[in-house]
Amino acid sequence: MGRTEAILFAGGEPVSLERIAQVLGVRTPVIEQMVSALQEKYNTPTSGVHLLRLGGSAQFCTNPAFVEPVREVLDLKRNTPLSQAAMEVLAVVAYNQPVTKAFVEQVRGVDCSGVIGSLMQKDLLEERGRLELPGRPLLYGTTETFLRCFQLSSIEELPPPPQGEEEESAGPEGQLTF
Repeated sequence: MGRTEAILFAGGEPVSLERIAQVLGVRTPVIEQMVSALQEKYNTPTSGVHLLRLGGSAQFCTNPAFVEPVREVLDLKRNTPLSQAAMEVLAVVAYNQPVTKAFVEQVRGVDCSGVIGSLMQKDLLEERGRLELPGRPLLYGTTETFLRCFQLSSIEELPPPPQGEEEESAGPEGQLTF
């Protein structure tokens, strides 16, 4: 377990569990069990770090409860929160991916070019290919960065979309900042 812990710590980015298993010469389910054990060890309210599962990958990150002191000590600038429009676009894409810009615009009723571009620069959205229709429009989907920011292991962990017109947005709300 120590070797897996060291690899994940040194990685700094999400590390594929399949790749760890390959390098260590064990089967992927063994690594998945080790990661679960490490999550039990680290993902406590008093631990300074947490271990996130991101689909088939894992990554160490700061315990969200300690973000402010870390930011202050490291003199990290507080980024501006995502706009309501950005959160709405993320929600539409997350719940319906892969989608075209036209689909997002139809759902929202306004042009989304700028918002989609901004979300791609922040690595929250990515191109997922092209639709086989005239003009071959681009398809968009969420990224591992999106999962990490919302602390999700996979897109399946999203809460069910709200029902009814009283709720304007169908996505996860929060103080997500960049």
